[in-house]
Amino acid sequence: MRRWLIPASGSLAEQELRAGRSPWLVMIHLVWSVWVFMTPLFSGVPYGFTPLWFILTAISYPLFLLLYLTAIFAAPRIAYASALAMVGLCFVLLPWYPSGLSYFVFGCVMMQPRRSGGLYGYLALLIALNVALVAYASHIGYVWQAMVWIPTVTAIIGVIVMVERVSHQRDAALKLSHEEVRRLAATAERERIGRDLHDLLGHTLSMVALKSDLAARLVERDPAAAREEITQVGHIARDALTQVRGAVSGIRAAGIAAELASAKLLLETDGTAFDYRIDTRASEVTLPSEVENTLAMAVREAATNIQRHARARHARIEFLLEADHAVLRIADDGRGGVITPGNGLAGMRERIGAVNGELHIDSRPGEGTKIEVRVPLGRKSGMGNRESQERSDLFPASATGRTS
Repeated sequence: MRRWLIPASGSLAEQELRAGRSPWLVMIHLVWSVWVFMTPLFSGVPYGFTPLWFILTAISYPLFLLLYLTAIFAAPRIAYASALAMVGLCFVLLPWYPSGLSYFVFGCVMMQPRRSGGLYGYLALLIALNVALVAYASHIGYVWQAMVWIPTVTAIIGVIVMVERVSHQRDAALKLSHEEVRRLAATAERERIGRDLHDLLGHTLSMVALKSDLAARLVERDPAAAREEITQVGHIARDALTQVRGAVSGIRAAGIAAELASAKLLLETDGTAFDYRIDTRASEVTLPSEVENTLAMAVREAATNIQRHARARHARIEFLLEADHAVLRIADDGRGGVITPGNGLAGMRERIGAVNGELHIDSRPGEGTKIEVRVPLGRKSGMGNRESQERSDLFPASATGRTS
């Protein structure tokens, strides 16, 4: 039984798993089968709760459940056959069993296309099946109300399920877009690092080659000058090694712009309006990799918390420069309240503390949550190469911050 319930390729259950949901959520639609047991209340003689009704229900309902499970977990071809069998079960039982009309509705709904496209073919099949049902029910003497009610219910439920399926597919597409933004941002960053390494090593190695040649020519004629040139080669090589290490460490750094774009996709997909602002000066300054990585991870963690816990209608993020600090302000209009420390918040504190930054959180019940991250841009933020030294001249070093 357990092997039989493993989702087959292309099945509805597999689609749910790919979307990160339990395949058993589809079973919620079985609630509609309550009409199997309620139909006799409105049918009257001779279609009420008669001994024949109980016998036919005891035989047909378990068979219907088996067909429904098959339509969810089986491959498309078998699933369509199971759905068609539900429709056939209705036609077989209809002369004695009006409750079988519910089986017809389920069969029509479970014939929905598994992939994008095929909608017009599905609608044509629904129309054909409903015309056949109305003709058959009219032939065996069913009242006209039933012949109007069943096609209407079938159309309504079919449309609801199709809209739900399209919504899930759109969510999956947005999730892929979210991941694509991250991938493209990582690729762009690697390309930038590659160009920087090429420029850096090309200049440095050319200088090393020239000074080495010069030292070789001076080694016999002027040993002291040769030693000086060799000493300079050593300094150049060590300085280049420091810069290469800094550049390579930037490969792992997350970009703030990419994280803001990802946050917008994540939150707006979940129904939360989101906007952000990047100060003009902040967009023109190249941040140290560890600072940008810290701020980007703060954006990611904050967006995740808003999506999971805040129940916010609107969120906003601002990134700007104030004096010698990079400042990130995050606000939402969610439920607010007591912040329970967890791995995400603890990790954010640790990363911000590692670059001598400050983290302030203001969260009041019913007033949303405000987060401010301040990171110094001076030497204490980790800038060790010549480029970062020049940047520290533009932004004077501040006193060591604290994580609060």
